[in-house]
Amino acid sequence: MPEEPPVLLSRDARGIVTVTLNRPQRGNAYNEALLNALIQGLDGLAADPAVRALVIRGAGKHFAAGADIDWLAEVAGYPPERAYQASLATTLAMQKLNEFPRPTFALIQGACFGGGAGIACCVDVALATPQAIFGLTEVRVGVSPTPISTHMVHAMGLRQTRRYALTGERFGPEDALRMGLVHEVLEAERIEARLAEILDQTLLSAPGAVAVTKDSFLGANGLKLDARQMALLAHEGWMQRASAEGREGLAAFREKRRPAWYPG
Repeated sequence: MPEEPPVLLSRDARGIVTVTLNRPQRGNAYNEALLNALIQGLDGLAADPAVRALVIRGAGKHFAAGADIDWLAEVAGYPPERAYQASLATTLAMQKLNEFPRPTFALIQGACFGGGAGIACCVDVALATPQAIFGLTEVRVGVSPTPISTHMVHAMGLRQTRRYALTGERFGPEDALRMGLVHEVLEAERIEARLAEILDQTLLSAPGAVAVTKDSFLGANGLKLDARQMALLAHEGWMQRASAEGREGLAAFREKRRPAWYPG
């Protein structure tokens, strides 16, 4: 039986596209296949004038649990250039989502960790259920969230990003709401209706005006990444992932033990 694609795309008659992260057995944790499918999908959709809005969901219980730990172990054995390209894929996927020329939405339930929180930072409207749980947890496994760092500061502010990206603490949806990571927290039975309401309001906005407005907001505030910045963020992420800490953090996570740097 063929494996299901890691990203599913569907479109309704109004031009609203739903992007479903489709690795529910892994909490929709991303690997290279998911990142590449997301990048290709975003490229194609951005070029299609019939697309009016984009909604990102996670299949199953969780939104997105960050990077797949087994994939990270695989990447650790890659030659340098391929390992760098794997890091660049994360950076590129987030950039393309952040700069997507139509309104973007995320419906967040369950785990929203690492790159999953990065997705939440990159969309225009983020809605969460009371059961959602968030974390910028990369440092807990000895790696750095550089591919999503600029987007976290943009969405949450530098002060909050410094706390949660350095401590690795988990936090709930009310804290996410307070710091601006999500816009509304709604019960699961209400969230779909609320999304429909906002989408209907969005369709009253002229597509060209939306694209110009979004591009202007990002460009005028220094929130668009150029090739040099992208390369630097990817390089920093790759180097830390390949470090002794990165290897120890990965091993500790897989072995369900404290990492060597924990003094207790």
